[in-house]
Amino acid sequence: MNSAISWLFQQPRSVKRFISLLLDTLFISISFWAAYLLRLDSSYLLGSYTHWLVLATMLPITLLYFIRFGLYRAVLRYLGHHATVTMMGGIAVSAVTMVLAAYYFGAFLPRSVPIIYSALALLLCGGARTMARALYNQSTKKYKTPVIIYGAGSSGRQLNTSMMYGSEYRAVAFVDDNPSLHKALLQGLTVYSAADIAWLVERYGAQKLLLAMPSISRQRRREIVDGLELLPVDILTIPGMADLVSGKAKVNELHEISIEDLLGRDPVAPFPDLIAANINNKVVMITGAGGSIGSELCRQVVQQGPSTLVLFEMSEYALYQIDQELNGLCREQCYSVRIVPIMASVQRQNRLEAVMQVFGVQTVYHAAACKHVPLVEYNVVEGVRNNVFGTWRAAEAAIACGIETFVLISTDKAVRPTNVMGTSKRLAELVLQGLALRQSSTRFCMVRFGNVLGSSGSVVPLFKKQIRAGGPITLTHEDITRYFMTIPEAAQLVIQAGAMGKGGDVFVLDMGEPVRIIELARKMIRLMGFDVKDEQYPDGDIEIKITGLRPGEKLYEELLIGGNEQPTVHPRIRTANEVHLPWDEMAILLKDLDAACEDYNQARIRQLLLDAPTAFNPQDGICDLVWREGKTDFSAASVPIVDEAERVKPVVALVR
Repeated sequence: MNSAISWLFQQPRSVKRFISLLLDTLFISISFWAAYLLRLDSSYLLGSYTHWLVLATMLPITLLYFIRFGLYRAVLRYLGHHATVTMMGGIAVSAVTMVLAAYYFGAFLPRSVPIIYSALALLLCGGARTMARALYNQSTKKYKTPVIIYGAGSSGRQLNTSMMYGSEYRAVAFVDDNPSLHKALLQGLTVYSAADIAWLVERYGAQKLLLAMPSISRQRRREIVDGLELLPVDILTIPGMADLVSGKAKVNELHEISIEDLLGRDPVAPFPDLIAANINNKVVMITGAGGSIGSELCRQVVQQGPSTLVLFEMSEYALYQIDQELNGLCREQCYSVRIVPIMASVQRQNRLEAVMQVFGVQTVYHAAACKHVPLVEYNVVEGVRNNVFGTWRAAEAAIACGIETFVLISTDKAVRPTNVMGTSKRLAELVLQGLALRQSSTRFCMVRFGNVLGSSGSVVPLFKKQIRAGGPITLTHEDITRYFMTIPEAAQLVIQAGAMGKGGDVFVLDMGEPVRIIELARKMIRLMGFDVKDEQYPDGDIEIKITGLRPGEKLYEELLIGGNEQPTVHPRIRTANEVHLPWDEMAILLKDLDAACEDYNQARIRQLLLDAPTAFNPQDGICDLVWREGKTDFSAASVPIVDEAERVKPVVALVR
């Protein structure tokens, strides 16, 4: 039987249409004579010439109607509402033709016969197609992956309908949190409670669970996924409600559960006055516009209606990408924003001033920075120059050009830093605090937060890559913890914090609870359909390998230097009063640091960073790669950090 059905559906369309035409001819003829037989309980009319004329008139008219309105062009497996309406219309025309032909040819026609005929023809023509579709679906079931749909609402039902016509998945059950739906039958599937999922997986051999609840909160999504984490099923989800409503995605577009959705919180709706204050109808410049935070700031800023957005970026490729994306976004959403891509370094104050003056910049978001801890440890001078002096030059240019607001994107690594990157960012904060005391024309403020999910330095894309490659996942320490926030939430909060600044403010974003990275790794392994391989489960798929802390890396991060934080009008933004230097002292420190960088005097740079009020507490010696290569007697266990000027002279000559 299955082989015959498979053979039939493998035939050319012309063959299948011809078979459908023959069957409809047969069904209409059977219905015609059966209607008389049921009404008169006699078959004597079979020999009536006039009744054969009536049938001969009805048949071509009915079949022509079916052909004209596309019944034979419809693909049987996707048969739907249009085909049903066409059949009903054709059979109605056929019944009317029967009446007129019987009158014309003088054939005997009881009044109930057209009605009986119509019912039988619809039953045979429609029922045959429905049965053929059911047989086809049944024959293809074994090739489809059994899945469970979590969510029996409209999205879940639409998803099930889409899968019926697809060749990849078949739903075996609905699961829903609404008790009133339990044991109900929807689209031929029973609705169960979440407590039955383990049993359903075992009974039906379900390999995937599809979350069809686009409007639930992230908190509820986390709870559901946590409850399913140990089950041997992959968890996929449909796009969010915003994407479905906007038309950017369809309900049948399934993707993996995003770890960003599980770690990120439900965002607080932005305060309109705060998010538009420094942007609407203003000229905004974003340094580091092509980076993870910088590019998201660009997307958020464009939506607030600036007159001009200046993209200031050193990387040509990153600048090209964000410029193309923003221009496309403006065309698509009809934003009347002028996008200006500028390729330059923030260390060149004359270039910064020229750009700010020519375009009349009013607000600056300074996101340009070297942020990868190990890379800055290996390239100390560039890290210090970009993070400290780049911020200083940008701030001095802002003052010279009368910029209204200057917002620095800082990091939690600036709090009691153990690495050069964090120390350089803390120095950048001190620079702005000193400048805020020196003048009052430009409002300076700093926004400090932790890791953002999905950035170029995030562990999430690295872990995904390692899992897809079959492992192992490399983790520096089993006790390491980090704060996490989604990039869009961080960018929104940065913009709103900048609007609250009065001068020299340090704003701290509420990052929620810190996350153990090893638990994050385990969760990602399970979400991607694998098992963790360890001593307890030696037959698992992906191993987590501890490699040891990298240079300058901390076990945990902090957001506050002291405990004197204060709330603001926004529930997720707090402000802190912290130690700062008068500008005179800051200027001396910058002068000495600049000279040490110019001489490539790593020992002097290290000492100046230690002497500055940054609470710098290095856990490693000097790790600069060029400096290490130039030393003739290097010991990683004991690296001197003072009085090294004479020993690096050969390297100074090299780098100059």
